[in-house]
Amino acid sequence: MKQGVRNFIFSSTAAVYGNPTRVPVREGDPTLPTSPYGSSKLMTEIMLRDASTAHGLRHVILRYFNVAGADPLGRTVQSTKAATHLIKVAVETALGLRPKMDVFGTDYPTRDGTCIRDYIHVSDLVAAHADALLYLRRGGASTTLNCGYGRGFSVLEVIETVKRVSGVDFKVEFAARRAGDPARLVAACDLAHSTLKWQPRFDDLRTIVTHALAWERKLQRLPVGSEFADPP
Repeated sequence: MKQGVRNFIFSSTAAVYGNPTRVPVREGDPTLPTSPYGSSKLMTEIMLRDASTAHGLRHVILRYFNVAGADPLGRTVQSTKAATHLIKVAVETALGLRPKMDVFGTDYPTRDGTCIRDYIHVSDLVAAHADALLYLRRGGASTTLNCGYGRGFSVLEVIETVKRVSGVDFKVEFAARRAGDPARLVAACDLAHSTLKWQPRFDDLRTIVTHALAWERKLQRLPVGSEFADPP
């Protein structure tokens, strides 16, 4: 506040909900994180609300669901080595960068026994940030918003989509559940639409996978030492 910052956008996470009691989950539903990551994000949300009350810091908290895909123009996206995000792992396996991929848990109460998540294209998430900043600059009140599409895909459905898009039938193995993984985590996102006038453009799993695959192929062609290439 001393530096003149009046508006603040915070990148939070759907992990603040933990194992939600209903799906789709709404912004006012209980926040009971089951991981240190979710707990740390929730603590920051609380501090932001306190700062808003005490000092008038207006803010938008954006709770990301599962961010995936890549810039459609191939300029940049995730290049983290040993990433654990499902679509990136599946794409890397399709390209032969991993010998196989593991599916953690096949006995969840879902349509095929694997976890269901709401995947949002990174470009639509970028647009949500721009819309949030415009909202605050126009005098909007502090708020918390889910960033997702409102529909979910299972782990096996994502893997099958990656196989179809890549044309590669890569190896998949099944493992035990991971502690703390909720069966279903899907956003109720109507509040983001109505508050920010946010209009997603890439709400399609096949498109998300296609862009992720194109970026990963480009990443493998980049020379070592370039901005995004990992050293050998």
